[in-house]
Amino acid sequence: MILVTGSTGFVGGALVRRLAAEPACKGVVAAVRRKAESPPEGVGLVQVGDLLPTTDWGLALQGVDAVVHCAARVHVMQDDATDPLQAYREVNVNGTLNLARQAAQVGVGRFVFVSSIKVNGEATQPGQPFTADGVPSPLDPYGVSKLEAEQGLREIEAQTGMEVVIVRPPLVYGPGVKANFAAMMRWVARGIPLPLGAIHNARSMVALDNLVDLLVACLKHPAAAGQTFLVSDGQDVSTTELLRRTAQAMGKKALLLPVPASMLELGATLLGKRAVAQRLCGSLQRSCQ
Repeated sequence: MILVTGSTGFVGGALVRRLAAEPACKGVVAAVRRKAESPPEGVGLVQVGDLLPTTDWGLALQGVDAVVHCAARVHVMQDDATDPLQAYREVNVNGTLNLARQAAQVGVGRFVFVSSIKVNGEATQPGQPFTADGVPSPLDPYGVSKLEAEQGLREIEAQTGMEVVIVRPPLVYGPGVKANFAAMMRWVARGIPLPLGAIHNARSMVALDNLVDLLVACLKHPAAAGQTFLVSDGQDVSTTELLRRTAQAMGKKALLLPVPASMLELGATLLGKRAVAQRLCGSLQRSCQ
């Protein structure tokens, strides 16, 4: 039996549907904050409430052999929390480790944790892609909280013997994508001219189906135990090329103005949007080795 948290989210929902269709899967339990919709056929549904240090996972963990933990306080561009780092820690660190400890106590054999490439950092230099064994360098509260959760999980693994597998995805795209990628698609669909026609960066991304394939493999492959994986499609693209491909897939023409990246970054800095410009113009690559 497999428990999936964050089962109504972008990644968790796709994983639940995939596992439900797997003939070899002995059962799937979807943990949800509230029972707002019916699960796919053959999937059990357990309401657990918020992901907190005090959440009781007893009912959800009954008969469970493995956990895929997708639930998290997700990264947001404009966080209005009084203390953002503490808000992330409460959910992503303390809530995660509470679940892992309870899982280990009832004999769960493997715990797959969906982390983030932001644990490695925000950007890479040419010829220096991120690697799984590189020195972590998170720069924002979300990335810091994911790193601290990883470290806590490794401690639980050492203390209890429960196998932990960590997956750090970059930008995930696919049907139902939300947040910044969805906003970009809306801009393209509306034919809004964008000053992003001369960006020569390189960014790793991963298709939703490819990430789900990896998570399924991490659940059952013996060699995955104790490993940390960085994942991508294996073909990095620039922001300019990404917009062009997105437009092509939608049957549209991308209206991209060739504004130099240096000018974009300067203008964004003056407007207090430097971080946004860095994400659009900077590179973020994972090693393919």
